[in-house]
Amino acid sequence: MKRMETLLWKLVLIQAICLLVAQWLVLYTPIELYINKVYEYEGVAKQEKMKSVETAVDR
Repeated sequence: MKRMETLLWKLVLIQAICLLVAQWLVLYTPIELYINKVYEYEGVAKQEKMKSVETAVDR
């Protein structure tokens, strides 16, 4: 049982380190634009010029 417990602690430690490295990559490196797909969904990755029409409605 002691051997299994030490193995589980090692796995938890390795997973925590991997989580911290992944969070650092996403938050503090330019690789964020390639990993994080939220920019594509929101439409801010490609700034396209669109024609706008101003309208006025009288009441």
